[in-house]
Amino acid sequence: MAGERSFKEITIPVPWGDIHGKLWGPEDKQPILFLHGWQDNAGSFDPLVALLPADLAALCIEFPGHGFSSQYPKGQMYYLFWDGLHITRRVVKHFGWSKVSIVGHSLGGAVGFMYAACFPDEIDKLVSLDIVCPRVSKPETLVKSTGSSIDTFLKYENLLPESQPCYNYDDMVEIALSGYRGSVTKEGIEILMKRGMSKVVDAEKYKFCRDIRLKVAGLGMPSLDIVLEMADKIKCRYMNIRATDGLKLESPEVYPMVLERLKATCSSFAYHEIEGTHHLHLNTPELIAPIIIPFLKS
Repeated sequence: MAGERSFKEITIPVPWGDIHGKLWGPEDKQPILFLHGWQDNAGSFDPLVALLPADLAALCIEFPGHGFSSQYPKGQMYYLFWDGLHITRRVVKHFGWSKVSIVGHSLGGAVGFMYAACFPDEIDKLVSLDIVCPRVSKPETLVKSTGSSIDTFLKYENLLPESQPCYNYDDMVEIALSGYRGSVTKEGIEILMKRGMSKVVDAEKYKFCRDIRLKVAGLGMPSLDIVLEMADKIKCRYMNIRATDGLKLESPEVYPMVLERLKATCSSFAYHEIEGTHHLHLNTPELIAPIIIPFLKS
């Protein structure tokens, strides 16, 4: 399914290295920008993009430290949502687009939300898959976890490259499968691992190529008041697709609260609940494609 269409590897220079991506479809058309989830990569969208019309271009980029994109330099922390926002802006500026349409899953959907709020006149359509906004945690949770998050980041930063464990292919797939806790099928894991692991030189072993520092995901989260203010600024055409067995949230009441704000501000609003896990676009793209294709092409 995902192998029936060819793509072009895209490299975008940034001050610390490169942002990588996969460009599908005609090169003479501006592509839809696809933004992946936390610790995933551009391959996350392979099965879905394979179902899109041949005349629809798609650019699936990889955030810093994910997939083939360069990791941040030593000493630089990851602030996932804010990082995604400025990376998306860099990509838009690099290609000189005056407007962009975004499809984002999880972290990528939250980044799309932030982009639509910060640049409301420069986004045409936004599709968010199993997320509506950046994660909103209770203040006591954020305060309690920040100290340990910083210490964990520093511990990961000082790990020597040779200390990173290596595994054979089958073990890598099983470890990743366990790590996603049922959200991704084995077939989906093998798709992700095409850009999620690298072969060890002179050995039949592999290691994960994503930056281990990405595991420290609790730093720099926006507060609820900021998220609601952002929602009030978004005016593009909007579609939200939520999985029935999807993302588990600490503050579940925020999701419908933000949707109500978007319903009032967006030029068009659509909401769909689809049976599946958080990675429904990777596991069951045939349920997603018929919904988003008319939206993207209209």
